[in-house]
Formats: sequence, C-alpha cells, structure tokens
Amino acid sequence: MPNLKSRFETAVTESKSLPEKPDNMTLLKIYALYKQATAGDVEGKRPGFTDMVGRAKYDAWNGLKGTSADDAMQDYIDLIESLK
Repeated sequence: MPNLKSRFETAVTESKSLPEKPDNMTLLKIYALYKQATAGDVEGKRPGFTDMVGRAKYDAWNGLKGTSADDAMQDYIDLIESLK
C-alpha cells in the first residue's frame, strides 16, 4: 500500500478531474484540508468583510486548527474518494 503522502498527491491530482464540480461548501472543505495538510495551521489576519471569498477560505482553514498534517491528508483522500 503506498504511503500517505503519495496517496495524498494522487488525490490532489484526481481532485482536478472529478466527474462533476462539487458545491461551494465541499470546495471550501477540499481547500481547507489541502492547506492544513501542506502548510499547517492558518496564520495571518482574517481578510476583511469586503473579501468574502478570502474570508470564507480563511474561516474554513481556521476551523481545522490543530489538525495534524497526516489527519488532514487522510481526510482529504477520503473526501476526494467519496466524490469520484
């Protein structure tokens, strides 16, 4: 069985060719899990109210604060598998 990192990289590739585009909430979850897995906890200030997309992304990522990279990778893999 391939290691977690290679399975994660495969899932990232597969996420670009899903049969149909996920809804916005699912896209936010995919984004947040990817960022948590690759960059760790969110840093910096929350975007202002005029940047609604940036703010939504920040909030989704911030909701995963404290999640380990391995857990985030596994959750990402599981989510992409469920969308295929």
